[in-house]
Amino acid sequence: MNVLVLQTDGPVLAPTDLIAHALGERADVICLPTSRLADGFFDLRTGVAGEYAQKFVNYRIRVAVVGDISDHLERSEALRAFVNESNRGRQLWFLPTQAEVDVRLARESERL
Repeated sequence: MNVLVLQTDGPVLAPTDLIAHALGERADVICLPTSRLADGFFDLRTGVAGEYAQKFVNYRIRVAVVGDISDHLERSEALRAFVNESNRGRQLWFLPTQAEVDVRLARESERL
């Protein structure tokens, strides 16, 4: 499995930029720091999170959003539900650390 781990520092990345980068690197999974997400991502009313998620699904690229989002979760029941549902699947995960992403990917690899 080819995992593309993006640096915390850098510009905000639009979904199309992420897809292009992942395809160029032949990545199966992108580890995307929360600092690289567009403004409004964690406010589900903006539709930004849905735009990202739809692109990832369309191109069959798995994404782990990495970072502490507890402040956002405290403010939004809808976001908590979205994150919980996403974390049950295989396409989009929200995990606080890269180490937790690594553990989850290792578990996934063992199942295959």
